[in-house]
Amino acid sequence: MIYLAYIAIGFIGLQLINILVNFVFRQKISKVTPPAEVPVSVLIPVRNEEKNIAFLLSDLIKLENYPLEIIVFDDESTDNTVRITEEFSRKDQRIKVIRSEGLPAGWLGKNHACYQLSQNARGQYLLFLDADVRIDASVIPDAIAYMKRYRLQLMSVFPTQILATFGEKASVPVMNYILLTLLPLILVRVSTYPAHAAANGQFMLFEAESYQRLQPHYVFRNSAVEDIAIARFFKKKQLKVACLTGEKRIKCRMYDSYAAAIKGFSKNVITFFGGISLLGFLFWLFSALGFMPVLIALPEYTQLYFIVLAIIIILYAYLSRQNILMHLILYPLHMVFLFTVLLKAVFYKKNKELLWKERNIYV
Repeated sequence: MIYLAYIAIGFIGLQLINILVNFVFRQKISKVTPPAEVPVSVLIPVRNEEKNIAFLLSDLIKLENYPLEIIVFDDESTDNTVRITEEFSRKDQRIKVIRSEGLPAGWLGKNHACYQLSQNARGQYLLFLDADVRIDASVIPDAIAYMKRYRLQLMSVFPTQILATFGEKASVPVMNYILLTLLPLILVRVSTYPAHAAANGQFMLFEAESYQRLQPHYVFRNSAVEDIAIARFFKKKQLKVACLTGEKRIKCRMYDSYAAAIKGFSKNVITFFGGISLLGFLFWLFSALGFMPVLIALPEYTQLYFIVLAIIIILYAYLSRQNILMHLILYPLHMVFLFTVLLKAVFYKKNKELLWKERNIYV
């Protein structure tokens, strides 16, 4: 038991170091005046997004007098997504709608949509956005200035998450907890090691020349976690990548319920741990129950252990622009959610079946 206690202390110490590095070296997209007017293609894959698409398009068209094209690829929607988008296109000629002719064998729907969007894009930069993102469009030229400053070929942002229901509050924050306690995000930009890669498909901004040369959505056409795969791919090709979080001008409501969050996170949670399920369960074990061997074998360090844990929770809530008290109170429920998601992920992978947007992601 004494050895487990030392391992638990070492684990939480490493988490503290990672979160402190993320705090000290937090990256920010600064406002630039005047913005560089570089042609940008905003590319939006959609499938049954009638609840979201109008909000995103309304956000984007507020960026006036800027060389912007907005292309929406409809992936066989059966709701009013296309009608809503076409209404916007009649009001703003920068908006264009492309209709799918069917999903080819060997492709996942979103990856195919992104690839088709890229083939119709003309901008010097390609910005892929999910339909459920809300954005202050002024961040787009500022993000391009950030890319130019650091000579990036890919920049991805984890949006500030909108948490409307208790189920979302008890689940969605786990994503940033894993991300910020496992990986100092500054390493995504400054390290050449491909394992130091992270990305979020909700906001991915590419230099068009690099994208068109490498065709990443084609390369990873059947990957359910294409965003992280693409980031690692770019780093292997010696291209510069950056990943940021906590940008208040980019927000997203990922899931509208606890059940939806379980299903959604089950698609990609193992990828955070290099595709190794065992590492995911070990991460959960010491995150949720690491205090027990300390309490039993090294009781004199128990108070310090909980103080360090509280600091970690406070910092990752702050960096994620979330309510700190809520995170402290709901941390046990976050651990219950993480364990459930890990079990579901193993089950889905074993059975090669997880329906997402009415399609099996295991093609």
